[in-house]
Amino acid sequence: MPRPKLHQHIITTAGNLFYTNGYNSTGINEIIEKCGIAKATLYSHFKSKEDICIAYLTQRHDSFMEALKGYVSRRKKGSNQLLAIFDYLRDMYREGNFHGCWGLKMLGELAPGQKKILEVIQKQKKELLLFLGEVVNDNIVNISKAETEKISGGIYLLYESAFTESHLFKNDWPIYTARSIASSLFANSELV
Repeated sequence: MPRPKLHQHIITTAGNLFYTNGYNSTGINEIIEKCGIAKATLYSHFKSKEDICIAYLTQRHDSFMEALKGYVSRRKKGSNQLLAIFDYLRDMYREGNFHGCWGLKMLGELAPGQKKILEVIQKQKKELLLFLGEVVNDNIVNISKAETEKISGGIYLLYESAFTESHLFKNDWPIYTARSIASSLFANSELV
């Protein structure tokens, strides 16, 4: 297998194990076994399990953001784009293999000293929040910075809660409830 393809295979295999079984429950030997590679091969690609985790989180987030941005852009302007993140989450939930937010799952398993992973998750969540601010600015007429932050922050918090709770309850009602509440955040705003 060519080196770039093998590198990707390691990230995908380890990522699936982290997402399904948890970071702490997944050992290096299990990753090696599932990948069908030697320990030396793994370590020629990654220095540690933490480095594999960071590569997984980065890949997962980049893929998510690209897909979400495309999903939002294909929706009609106005409330459809403002609420698109909930529709996208609903679609993710319905695809199966839904175990909640990969970043928050990882966060729940971090030891106090695992600052590199924490920083990656924080950076990714900030990127999502900034994107939601752009969506708000693109869909609400004459909005102040403070109002943009209030609405995008509210959508972000409702989304994160819906993501976690739909996994917890193994049901999509939290997504529908969050979407309904989110629409009240901009009910008195002039939409594009």
